[in-house]
Amino acid sequence: MLLVGLVRRPHGLQGEVAVEPRSDFPERFAPGARLEWQGAGRTENLTVRSVRPHGSRLLVAFEGVGDVNAARALAGGGLHVADEEAAPPRPGFYYSHQVEGWRCEDLAGRLAGIVRGLEQTPAGPLLSIELASGKEAFVPFVSPIVVSVDDSGRCIVIDPPDGLLDV
Repeated sequence: MLLVGLVRRPHGLQGEVAVEPRSDFPERFAPGARLEWQGAGRTENLTVRSVRPHGSRLLVAFEGVGDVNAARALAGGGLHVADEEAAPPRPGFYYSHQVEGWRCEDLAGRLAGIVRGLEQTPAGPLLSIELASGKEAFVPFVSPIVVSVDDSGRCIVIDPPDGLLDV
């Protein structure tokens, strides 16, 4: 499942929740959209009834969630879609689950590590790489540090500045 939003807290008394989007595709939250909520050791299928912007978050109402108590039960959970329902990525854009497990090599073809994920941060995307030592390094997913991405070979070639992988 692909995480597209985090439910933070109830908003008001009518069942709306504040959602922190984790998707670059706002249509994920359009009325009628079906999402799977996961949290507190359970899952629930939800359908978006309404959505409106609220600062950097969205206020979302779901069918069947009509009061603050029902909304409170969703707080802290994640909203997901099936991997196969993921919007096709733009050229040069990758989802974390797509690159997880790929090899990461330096320019000489030496193994730098195995990609554990691609994190979105306010400063930009960061590759999380498990080094041979077992430690984790974060590498900015930007040119010129990321030299190439080979989808078919499941390999990312990097040219890290000195010391970036020394953790």
